[in-house]
Amino acid sequence: MTADRRIVLSSDHAAIPLRLAVAAHVTAQGWEVVDLGPATPESTNYPERGAEAARRVASGDCRFGIILCGTGQGIMMAANKVKGVRCGVCSDTFSARMIRQHNDANMLSMGARVVGEGLALDIVDAFLSAPFDGGRHAPRVEMIKALEA
Repeated sequence: MTADRRIVLSSDHAAIPLRLAVAAHVTAQGWEVVDLGPATPESTNYPERGAEAARRVASGDCRFGIILCGTGQGIMMAANKVKGVRCGVCSDTFSARMIRQHNDANMLSMGARVVGEGLALDIVDAFLSAPFDGGRHAPRVEMIKALEA
């Protein structure tokens, strides 16, 4: 399968069950999942998990990344430190669509202690199905990219 149908998933220990549910959901939709774990519930560091997933997206190995921790905030902050990544934390479908349509986000972050499984899967669907609108949004995305220099 090509990188355009590959999604990297990662989480900290707090979000393992939700990450596994997301993995099963996107796999059923035909996506190839690169699951970076963790596999066991021992404490793990969300900055390392977010950065590792972000590097997979930035390198072009994966088209999208979905990362999770307790709130989605910390792991998102780490991912956004990687050049080429635009990650937003979402707890609703509207925001998930907008980060794709207006910001050309290539990663989605969610909080396992914030959203339940049903809503999380709806958020994933909204994110993955929304195209980047381009147009008036393209120069703004270029401005974001210029901040990485």
